[in-house]
Amino acid sequence: MRPITTYVRLLTAPERQHLQEGLRSPEAFTLRRSQMLLASADGQCPAQIARNLGCTARSVRNAIHAFAAEGVACLGEKSSRPKSARPVLDTAFDEPLRQLLHQTPRIHGQDRSLWTLGLLARVCHDRGWTPRVLSIETIRQAIKRLGVSWRRAKHWITSPDPAYARKKKPVTA
Repeated sequence: MRPITTYVRLLTAPERQHLQEGLRSPEAFTLRRSQMLLASADGQCPAQIARNLGCTARSVRNAIHAFAAEGVACLGEKSSRPKSARPVLDTAFDEPLRQLLHQTPRIHGQDRSLWTLGLLARVCHDRGWTPRVLSIETIRQAIKRLGVSWRRAKHWITSPDPAYARKKKPVTA
């Protein structure tokens, strides 16, 4: 199968001027796109442009297609975040999560007395709130949304209780 060569459409004078200005841009994305589009307008194929610029032919074709769809607006870098992105642990779980944080992990079958972000992620998954075990960053953001200040558990804290060491040891059956 013969590869399809793609070229940018005939440029208008203002478009060519805008692309020439893009060659002096401090933004690497704008500079690279301007180079690709001007080279294509001069008759170079995507593979040749890619070799000259040290990128892939797919990147060049993407730039050409973006120019065909958006015009010179394609020179600005867009967000790579999906348009449909929403938190997996959304606001519907705010109150249940707040209540969960005020309980001890032992109630939920965990052998710890303090919550960790990883432990919260597992319990949220076990309760069916999330389709998978979430990353600790996702859990941290959900807790931040609640306005709760999260602090890491301190392992160096001791108690004046003489039986503290015995009580702190894991229970063996």
